[in-house]
Amino acid sequence: MSEQFDAVEVIAAKRDRHDLSDAQIDWVVDAYTRGVVADEQMSALAMAILLNGMNRREISRWTNAMIASGERMDFSSLSRPTADKHSTGGVGDKITLPLAPLVAACGVAVPQLSGRGLGHTGGTLDKLEAIPGWRASLSNAEMMAQLEEVGAVICAAGAGLAPADKKLYALRDVTGTVEAIPLIASSIMSKKIAEGTGALVLDVKVGSGAFMKNENQARELAETMVGLGTDAGVKTVALLTDMSTPLGRTAGNACEIAESVEVLAGGGPADVVELTVALAREMLQAAGRVDVDPADVLASGRAMDTWKAMIRAQDGDPDAPLPVARETHDVLAATDGVLTRLDAMAVGVAAWRLGAGRSRPGEVVQAAAGVVMHAKPGDTVRAGDPLLTLHTDTPDRFERAVEALAGGYDIGAEPAPARSVVIDRIT
Repeated sequence: MSEQFDAVEVIAAKRDRHDLSDAQIDWVVDAYTRGVVADEQMSALAMAILLNGMNRREISRWTNAMIASGERMDFSSLSRPTADKHSTGGVGDKITLPLAPLVAACGVAVPQLSGRGLGHTGGTLDKLEAIPGWRASLSNAEMMAQLEEVGAVICAAGAGLAPADKKLYALRDVTGTVEAIPLIASSIMSKKIAEGTGALVLDVKVGSGAFMKNENQARELAETMVGLGTDAGVKTVALLTDMSTPLGRTAGNACEIAESVEVLAGGGPADVVELTVALAREMLQAAGRVDVDPADVLASGRAMDTWKAMIRAQDGDPDAPLPVARETHDVLAATDGVLTRLDAMAVGVAAWRLGAGRSRPGEVVQAAAGVVMHAKPGDTVRAGDPLLTLHTDTPDRFERAVEALAGGYDIGAEPAPARSVVIDRIT
């Protein structure tokens, strides 16, 4: 077929700071998916977008073009409304695990299509695969049946959703264009809109362990994504949340599952509970269920019943013992005092180096590797007490994990002022 445009013209238009037309955007995304636009041409366009930006119309059209590259799911036949959550990723961010069953126990179905970890941020699917027997891949029919029966599903996104995004995501990773806000926003939102959820709550992290290190960038990303969701007819809201310190007291795979189960049992760390309940409230409100308080449902144990049903539905055994690392190493406090800082990035990199994360797609992760934190900022510590315990099956990894933690925490005389996990709400 003869092509409507020439890739070089489209690249030059964005290079010279012009807005791309709807027709140019539709063509370039489709032509790239078909292989007509080469990787080196799309990388040049991605860099031009990174440097020169896109307006709201362009980003919206780009997102729609990525959705149009694949299938769209439809949950309108379900007997209850749907809501989903997306986090931009952080350290110890196990919130999806208690959140999906909690929202389902409140009467809203949660179709949570999740991913795998890369680098210092853990992937939800990697965490769940620490549960014996659990499987990540479901057919669309299995997913629909589980949503109707159990109310919650956490599984891998099928290859049919936004295939253009899959191709472009891999390219951005190796061309230094990951940080382009129009491309981040359209990548996340094309998948979420194609997934067909009625309401979407975004957890946009900000801080050292997050993708966005400063609040202005995080706010711009949140506002862009909320605009995209709204333009697509999905009720969308975003919370800006703090990722300067890891969430909870664990970073890893099996250890985060154990902590999530503690939260569902009515315990668990205060910050994990706070953020889980805050996001649950947003999801229920967006789905029109304002008659139920998730904090009460969490305390009642109903969310735990839904968790077990959700794990069993995907062939997992929720009562099986979780894998335990063969080797551990304690990092000790050097002095008496108060832990004033525990850097999320340092802990995330340590967990990654212990084997909890991967350096390249497809690498195998260790289910039992990770970091357990015995103190969080504000806690009193004594010299010689363990601050952190490192877990791995391969003890030769300890040295580089300890190096990652050097300078990653401070012990002082006075506690730093307490910070709320939720910084702001964007609609």
